[in-house]
Amino acid sequence: MDMRKLVGRNFARLRREKGLTQEEVEARSGFSQQYLSSLERGRRNPTVITLYELAQALGVNHVDLIEPDDEV
Repeated sequence: MDMRKLVGRNFARLRREKGLTQEEVEARSGFSQQYLSSLERGRRNPTVITLYELAQALGVNHVDLIEPDDEV
């Protein structure tokens, strides 16, 4: 399991479920839209602190970002 891709898929799914654009998450979190885009594509390896801050920006639990999904 590639954790970078898993986090990216979960982040993108949760962001869409909350009805947020990457730009809105940028404003809430301070992370650039470019960073968020790379994260969603599984090209970033976020720290635990980054996961926590992104979860706060989305209004979810940080564990939701690393929760396994059905994709392989």
